[in-house]
Amino acid sequence: MTFYATNGYTRPVRLCEDTRRFAYESLHHRYGKETLETDAAVLDGEPGIEDMSDLEKYDLAIRRIAENAPVRICGNEKISGAATLGYAVWHRVPATYKGTELFWSISHLTVDFGDVLKNGINGIRKRALESLGRYRGTEREAFARSCINCLDSFEIWRGRYLNALRDRPEYRANYENLLRVPSGPAESFYEAVQSLWFTFAFIRLCGNWPGIGRIDVLLGDYLEKDLRDGRITLDGAREILAHFFIKGCEWINGMVVGSGDAQHYQNLVLGGTDAEGRDVTNSVTYLVLDIIEELGISDFPTTVRIGRSTDEKLIRRTAEVMRYGGGTLAVYNEDLIIRSLTAYGYDRAEACSFANDGCWEVQIPGATDFQYIPFDSLQILQKKTLNSYENVPDFPDFESLFDRFAEDLKDSVGEIAAECEETFVPGRTVNGRRVWKSQMPCTVVSLFERGCVERGLSYLDGGPDYRIRSPHLGGLADTADSLLAIKKAVYDEKRITLGELAEILKNDWEGHEDIRLLMKSGYEYYGNDNDEADGIAARILEVFADICDSLGSAEGFRYPAGVSTFGRQLEWASERLASPHGRRAGDVLAANSSPSPGTDMKGATAVIRSYCKADLSRMVSGAALDIRLLPSNVRGEEGLCGLCSLIRGFAELGGFFMQPDIVDVSVLRDAQEHPENYETLSVRISGWNARFVTLDRKWQDMVIKQNEH
Repeated sequence: MTFYATNGYTRPVRLCEDTRRFAYESLHHRYGKETLETDAAVLDGEPGIEDMSDLEKYDLAIRRIAENAPVRICGNEKISGAATLGYAVWHRVPATYKGTELFWSISHLTVDFGDVLKNGINGIRKRALESLGRYRGTEREAFARSCINCLDSFEIWRGRYLNALRDRPEYRANYENLLRVPSGPAESFYEAVQSLWFTFAFIRLCGNWPGIGRIDVLLGDYLEKDLRDGRITLDGAREILAHFFIKGCEWINGMVVGSGDAQHYQNLVLGGTDAEGRDVTNSVTYLVLDIIEELGISDFPTTVRIGRSTDEKLIRRTAEVMRYGGGTLAVYNEDLIIRSLTAYGYDRAEACSFANDGCWEVQIPGATDFQYIPFDSLQILQKKTLNSYENVPDFPDFESLFDRFAEDLKDSVGEIAAECEETFVPGRTVNGRRVWKSQMPCTVVSLFERGCVERGLSYLDGGPDYRIRSPHLGGLADTADSLLAIKKAVYDEKRITLGELAEILKNDWEGHEDIRLLMKSGYEYYGNDNDEADGIAARILEVFADICDSLGSAEGFRYPAGVSTFGRQLEWASERLASPHGRRAGDVLAANSSPSPGTDMKGATAVIRSYCKADLSRMVSGAALDIRLLPSNVRGEEGLCGLCSLIRGFAELGGFFMQPDIVDVSVLRDAQEHPENYETLSVRISGWNARFVTLDRKWQDMVIKQNEH
């Protein structure tokens, strides 16, 4: 089986032919199409269901899912378990009543898989029984019982796989592993991989999309011990771990779904340090990179933590794999992020454990109820500060204009926080903690989030240690560029009055193409290492961070700042007016913290310098930078060294999160016309990778435009 790289590189062959065949079948839709054949467990006819509480209906749904979901044993699989109900692919608990799904599900979290590996499901059950005893007779008893019910369902599902494997000698190792894990603690690398996968598969069988987090931290010690004891070889470990990645492709179905497939938030983190400052990089780190390199699997977007102590070997290996394109690898600047989290109030040990939320936003894994709330700063400038270009206030100078924008930004973020605060019962506390209004049941993920079982509170009811609602500013580059254009043309050069410009913008530049082109190309905008332009962007983020820091408390939610669009620049386009920096109404503009398409004229290094002029440590949940490189930029030893320098420079300059994509636009254009030739071609969208041919035409065009150089 051949796995192609569209940028001309030949992928190495390390894995056995059976494993490569399994990967090929999975990547080419075999198991994803099977998954869609059964939508959900059907609860019609269940006695008394109409009189059940939502939590009781949820427990029943999980039980029927565990009892009835198809059991899938793939040919030659080395680990077992599969999420085989179609509604789970669409972010729903896959159970229906009278033809309608009952509950949505949970994503944007990374659960505490380390607890399962160390203590097993039986350890969670012990804590759940203690909790049931503690809360019997209180309003928390129902959740404690739900925990026991869902753990029972988990064991029913495991029992079905044991029955399916028991009499098949070719799967003897799978069977023996499942006899021990995840019910009990893992004692070997093979058991640990099986335990991690089976737990992950059950959580997402129930409709949830969790991230994996620091997979080399989770599995590294098991492998190192087995290697020392001679129980396994690196080649054998690579085969086992490859099956984890291959089975993670089980939802690939080839369907065009707008923003693409593979966005199930099962992201990974590699490398970095622990609470004592020790580098955690180990054999698992490099095995993961080997597997991504060989198979081109992009369904586990992977971020490498880079810092001052990172060995050059890891940076070089990251760059080698990154050159294949597909956007599968990204980098965190762990020194800045740890400093950011500790300054925000996290204990240093917790800060050092950071991972992602299943996308790229930073959180403490297994302990955080996380949601991000996106908003468009460009529309705030256009529609609030500049009053949709009708009767624009007479700002005497640029500072007056910026101050008004800052007030409008504060009001908008305040509205986000006020809406989040409506989650709580007004004026009610229990033991000093605010009380949540009744939320959607989500016991399955709650079992794997630290604090929920012990407190008798679900993930959405205040159970986790940390409760985060992160406002995410979108449109950064275009807001900064618009302000710069006004500053230069109106106030510095006095080419035009603000009122005259507003009238032109209201009419979408009609009859004023000369002025539009001047505003579009006459100034050096954000992304070109221009201090004036970059300073405006940095100032916006400083104001935004101050606003977010003034909100929230430990009793309820915290509101750390972040910067993202996650592709919403396409969704927002129709609501945006013409922009002062020469853009027409409806143009698709900048992504995340990146420059607006076509404005960055000085290459990737200048873009990184512009981005890093802000104090990004104050963007506590993250600020993503997309970097687009041509395959020719990274070819040969010189190109590889250049990419290594780009990664190191990003960290040294104070970046937060960088997601490079290496792609030739001509390949993307050909894939639009001949999708049958590019079924596995992956591109980075934002926090996820998607196979290009599963994007709809609007998304494809946006990706092409963003990759044009």
